[in-house]
Amino acid sequence: MKAVIYLRVSTANQNPENQLRELQDYADAQEFDIVEIITDKGVSGSKSSKERAGLDKVLKMAHQKKYDVLLFWSLDRLSREGTAQTLDYLKTLTDNGIDYHSYTEQYLSSLGAFSDVVISLLATIAKQERIRISERVKAGLDYRKNVLKKSLGRQKGTKLKGTDDKVALAKTLREDGLSYGKIGLSMNISRQRACQLVQM
Repeated sequence: MKAVIYLRVSTANQNPENQLRELQDYADAQEFDIVEIITDKGVSGSKSSKERAGLDKVLKMAHQKKYDVLLFWSLDRLSREGTAQTLDYLKTLTDNGIDYHSYTEQYLSSLGAFSDVVISLLATIAKQERIRISERVKAGLDYRKNVLKKSLGRQKGTKLKGTDDKVALAKTLREDGLSYGKIGLSMNISRQRACQLVQM
């Protein structure tokens, strides 16, 4: 089997050598042929695949079926975007016939006997997470509409009421693992504006 090793370290001065050595030893023991080692260095796991060149390459190679199994140290090295998005990454792999294996979490492996049970459990958790996020977004948007109605006719130069609420909602959605693009779509604002709100 052809294997790709994916590594991520959150700061530029961190060294993934220990992770890499263990993953290479595992691949050797399984008689996998390592075709590429892909590293995201100095990036947060909460960033989307479009914001991480390494993960983006991993997924593109999966679509092109250039390898058979993805090896990574732990699930939080792959993604910290929340259960729903992380499951989407794993689903992308399996939909393209790519297996995956978390070195430190043996149960998170499509190579094992319990892979279907793990995916089913993760899918249930992800569904609940999507429902919770959807409810938060709806509540936030309903509240924002009411605030905007009350703020019509304000004096020029005064601060728009509800800005603090939009900031709080944007930050909450970001903490829930949504990308800036998805926050923008959820709040009916641009990605750039979503980024600005989160950073306020």
